[in-house]
Amino acid sequence: MSVGTTILVADDDRAIRTVLHQALGRQGHTVRSTGAAATLWQWVQEGEGQLVITDVVMPDENGLDLVPRIRKLRPDLRIIVMSAQSTLLTAVRATERGAFEYLPKPFDLNELISVVNRALSAPAASMPRAAAPPEEGERLPLIGRSPAMQEIYRALARLMSTDLTVMVTGESGAGKELVARALHDYGKRRKGPFVALNMAAIPRELIESELFGHERGAFTGAVQRSAGKFEQASGGTLFLDEIGDMPPEAQTRLLRVLQEGEYMTVGGRTPIKANVRIVAATHRDLRRLIQQGLFREDLFYRLNVVPIRLPPLRERLDDIPELANHYLQAATADGLPTKVLSPDAMARLKQHRWPGNVRELVNLVRRLSALYSEEVIGVETIEAELADAMSALEPAPVPADLTAEISLADAVDRHLQGLFAAHGDRLPPDGMYDRVISEVERPLLSLALGATRGNQLRAARLLGLNRNTLRKKIKDLDVPVVRTPQVRRGG
Repeated sequence: MSVGTTILVADDDRAIRTVLHQALGRQGHTVRSTGAAATLWQWVQEGEGQLVITDVVMPDENGLDLVPRIRKLRPDLRIIVMSAQSTLLTAVRATERGAFEYLPKPFDLNELISVVNRALSAPAASMPRAAAPPEEGERLPLIGRSPAMQEIYRALARLMSTDLTVMVTGESGAGKELVARALHDYGKRRKGPFVALNMAAIPRELIESELFGHERGAFTGAVQRSAGKFEQASGGTLFLDEIGDMPPEAQTRLLRVLQEGEYMTVGGRTPIKANVRIVAATHRDLRRLIQQGLFREDLFYRLNVVPIRLPPLRERLDDIPELANHYLQAATADGLPTKVLSPDAMARLKQHRWPGNVRELVNLVRRLSALYSEEVIGVETIEAELADAMSALEPAPVPADLTAEISLADAVDRHLQGLFAAHGDRLPPDGMYDRVISEVERPLLSLALGATRGNQLRAARLLGLNRNTLRKKIKDLDVPVVRTPQVRRGG
């Protein structure tokens, strides 16, 4: 750890300056602090300090505007930017202008100390610059200031200057395409096209033509040459949504493109250079699909260079007020009546579990704007809307005599038929027997262990297995074992 260094702190909040004095002083650093950007700039000009920590909002100058001036005068001086304006645009602009790191307020002191130590020990090198983000207003593709979203903003800011392939995972309706658009709109390819293709919406026999294009006469109905998405997105970003639904034959061709950097149209003979950034997304568990033989493992690792998990709305409930107000304003801009949510109504929204995620919230807001005459929407209206939405999700009851007819053999047969059908004219990958057996064994062992409260001897007897055999299967299949003591009832 680097000690004995001088750290320059600029923040208009005296309390934060005091906290930083104490925390950094305990690490052996000398701290000089100010509430004015002009004083910080004077210290930098005089050659003071080995590290700068600056807020964005200060009374005499925006801290972000000061960063490039410091970098130009003293390129080796590391700068950490902190801000309560915790938006994607703030994170991107801090990174683009040369900040070593961006920390949203409120920040954890241990994290700050860790960032300081990294900054002081990092070798001197010119920092990569992202393409300058659009300056017209705060038109942000992603909304929210929760800790979960802050981590995503910081990750995206680091990726803007790269062409790394990104895999976005998350539930349906969470906003995965917005992440892809942010990477494009604020990245170095933002002047090129953004092209999206939903794998689940394209018939399997047309996917290769959609991706790579086709030549005239390549197949019945190909009356003229057609450019594919790779060609349409040249110089920009290609967003492959629901990549988990891509058929195996198309997976093979996509893998070849990622490996070789070129492709051929259907019916074509001349290779075409692939000049796109790939962002893929899925709501499915690709590792499970790999085990089932439905997704190529080598393709997964080609796409999963930088994984980003977009949290469901229920994991960032504090973002709901900002999201709701944003979409209310958007509805007004689209010509719908202006609406406001009462405090009780907003609080009720934060109690909902949001199975449809942000998309469900957007639809609710637009219904409220279009269907209700009152300007202030109360909690009673929210209760009624949420109750209707939840009742629509309840599955219809299945008759008892019908469920009795569906045996385990029938369920397995249906699953296997679907697995074979997914591969079309080709066979699934070799080793299918062991994969299928393990899929049945794991839940069976897990349920048996749960029923016996983790007692492996009793579970072995229940299953009719030797205890050593059970132990080996638990280890091989990575089955969790939780011992739960028997509750004794008083008499």
